Amino acid sequence: MSGLFQDDPADQDDAPPPPNGPGLFGDALPVALPEPIHATPYRVLARKYRPTTFDDLIGQEAMVRTLRNAFAVGRVAHAFMLTGVRGVGKTTTARIIARALNCIGPDGTSGPTADPCGLCPNCVGILADRHPDVIEMDAASRTGVEDMREVIEATRFRPMQARTKVFVIDEIHMLSRNAFNALLKTLEEPPPHVKFVFATTEIRKVPITVLSRCQRFDLRRVRIAELSDLFGRIAIKENVTIESAALEQIARSADGSVRDGLSMLDQAIAQAEGVITGAQVIDMLGLADREAVFELMDAVMGGKPAAALSITDRAYERGADLGALLQDLLELLHTITRLKSLPSLRESQDLPEAERTRGAEFADRLSVPVLSRAWQMLLKGVGEVEIAPDRRAAAEMVLIRLCHVADMPTPGDLIRRLTAGGAPPSPTGGGGGGGRAVVNGAAMISADPVALAGPRFGTFRDVVAWVGEQKEAMLHAHLLHSVNLVRFAPPVIELRPQAEAPRDLSAKLAALLTAATGTRWTIAVSRDTGDASIAEQGNAADTARKTAAADHPLVRAIMMAFPGARIDTVHDKTADVYGLPVTVADVPDMPEFAPPDAEYFDEDPMEIDL
Repeated sequence: MSGLFQDDPADQDDAPPPPNGPGLFGDALPVALPEPIHATPYRVLARKYRPTTFDDLIGQEAMVRTLRNAFAVGRVAHAFMLTGVRGVGKTTTARIIARALNCIGPDGTSGPTADPCGLCPNCVGILADRHPDVIEMDAASRTGVEDMREVIEATRFRPMQARTKVFVIDEIHMLSRNAFNALLKTLEEPPPHVKFVFATTEIRKVPITVLSRCQRFDLRRVRIAELSDLFGRIAIKENVTIESAALEQIARSADGSVRDGLSMLDQAIAQAEGVITGAQVIDMLGLADREAVFELMDAVMGGKPAAALSITDRAYERGADLGALLQDLLELLHTITRLKSLPSLRESQDLPEAERTRGAEFADRLSVPVLSRAWQMLLKGVGEVEIAPDRRAAAEMVLIRLCHVADMPTPGDLIRRLTAGGAPPSPTGGGGGGGRAVVNGAAMISADPVALAGPRFGTFRDVVAWVGEQKEAMLHAHLLHSVNLVRFAPPVIELRPQAEAPRDLSAKLAALLTAATGTRWTIAVSRDTGDASIAEQGNAADTARKTAAADHPLVRAIMMAFPGARIDTVHDKTADVYGLPVTVADVPDMPEFAPPDAEYFDEDPMEIDL
């Protein structure tokens, strides 16, 4: 039964239809509009898929294992220092730690756990960034001691809702020295209800006094394969179709940062229509196609400047930055060198398929000295591009230089050929055997190639310097400080060892020289006084240089004008590494040029017969 002023729902069908005409006062009846539908604001992928548990963190297995064990045995540190590059999960890890410390479970009775429930009020509040007992502070904007005193004052009060009050301080390396000092005492002996979690990208700027009071975790860069798998799973959840090449390119460009990679994936989804391809991602990021990088490596190492410039022209037309192209080439060169040094990497799944196959081909073809020389030139070239007014021109000049030195012998090869009596390849070719050469019309008679084999020693200092080059550090040090030269007549050397010289010094030196020259050397022990040690001679020469410099009128005037000044070092460009004058010994079997008035040996001034 309906009420006095209420219609019976059962009689709704009998209700009169709404009037079509004007109302009682002549106006049309207002039409009720539907309530507007408020669109849900878009959340970027980096926030939407932010990890909420330790299981969600990728690439940080060591840290997760340690934290899980700490919660399991109840040995959770009072302060944590999280360090790593941007976007690897430092702040995210801090929030997970805060939830793990304060989770009470759905029934409200659970204690600290490495697997927070996500349902209790503490978990929900921390996830929503609105829990009163989890205080986040950006040290980049609050660097002063007064800001730190506010934190210290807040530690005196017990938590309002949670079990533990957690202070998360991001970019802590930005704090001033006084702010760090103000924090030290509280950090060393915090109240039992307080935990600190610090995050920084510049761990070296954090004072050691702070580091020593924290449990440190180094969050590593996430591998390309792990990033690619993660982005693929997220693309499926977002109902987006993306090629594996595009996923790999985004993961590679992320440089180990999950957040950077998700931002790039967000951008690719926003601008693509249909399937996201690798070419679209390359155009979006202004990168060079990976295939183009391999082609460029092939052209450079093959000494083909025309092909190299053609590749850069195509890349430039697509909008690629040639400085970034050189960076990609440098990265590929590093990968090839690693494949050369560690053949087992060819089976590793951490490397993309292209690197494992085409990279291995380059590794088999190129020697380590060639790779090292290309690395040095590229490394210098990348720096040149960054400061050049025209980046494209600078990058092309770097590539042209690389092409022209690709087929040249390395300095080591040249030295070996020359010391073996050979010569660099010539345009005219020629057979072997010792013989003659004509350079600019002057005849040069070469010695027997065998006579030039191995290192050549004109003085005892040459021997000592050569020993130092052989990585014989202890023997080199004793030859400098602990022996006196009595006679040098290769292959015989007479020495007077001092008391600190080892007993086997003569035997070691003789063995090294014999192995290097193929001639038996004798190192005789003498009781004669001999010369001063090389170190003593160097010190005496240095003292003499300082004395001579002090006697110079200009230096005396400077010393008088600046009381207390002293001569620290005098550099002599004519001295060797030991500070002694360079001596050139007569070596009869070295090649000698003919005098200027000698008759031409041959009409062709550039002919070389070997």
